[in-house]
Amino acid sequence: MPRYKLTIEYDGTPFSGWQRQKDRMSVQQSLEEAIAGFSGETITTQAAGRTDAGVHALGQVAHFDLSKQWDPFRIREALNYHLRPHPIVVVESEAVPDTFEARFSATARHYEYRILNRRAPAAIERNQVWHVPKLLDAKRMHEAAQLILGHHDFTTFRSSECQANSPMRTLDAFEVSGDGEIIAITASARSFLHHQVRSMVGSLKLVGEGKWSPADFRAALDAADRTRCGAMAPASGLFLTGVDYP
Repeated sequence: MPRYKLTIEYDGTPFSGWQRQKDRMSVQQSLEEAIAGFSGETITTQAAGRTDAGVHALGQVAHFDLSKQWDPFRIREALNYHLRPHPIVVVESEAVPDTFEARFSATARHYEYRILNRRAPAAIERNQVWHVPKLLDAKRMHEAAQLILGHHDFTTFRSSECQANSPMRTLDAFEVSGDGEIIAITASARSFLHHQVRSMVGSLKLVGEGKWSPADFRAALDAADRTRCGAMAPASGLFLTGVDYP
């Protein structure tokens, strides 16, 4: 069966997350209904990352199979038609070998977390940032972030509901930069634990406020204890920005 790869952008605000839910609309359900709308086929899509409720994507990747060959350009155009008015857009569509797996073929996933660091809350981007009115020290946050790069037990920054077989992960990049009122935190790894990025960001905020030192941040990681984690950052500021493949 022909297999197709999609690169997808969406505003996660109105959705229960990527994965299908019984009682709330998800990105996956919206996409699968759009595929059925143009192809007449009921299929199941597979995504590179199961983003949580309220989390956004600029470069989510998914794949699916159809019973007959379609022009990838026509797939993209048809999907964008059938996805309206949902805030989901297919940016790219391409035919791929049947060995391609959106989740398991990925070599890296990239996330960005955006903090609006000013006294006044957001108006236009209120569902796309974490509003933190207290001034944060982005340089100190970046210093702390560098202390947890590499292969570690990330239990401290792992959801209690995480279903991963192991808390061991390799964090390849973790950067904090300030640009005016926006603090951007980017993270890259082959894979992340459930809530890992939001948990790390929540603890970095304590460093930015001066409540923790960079050494405290590293000590929290080394404790491998979920109770040592700061309050988890809200979903609204998190974006899946891209996924790498061989």
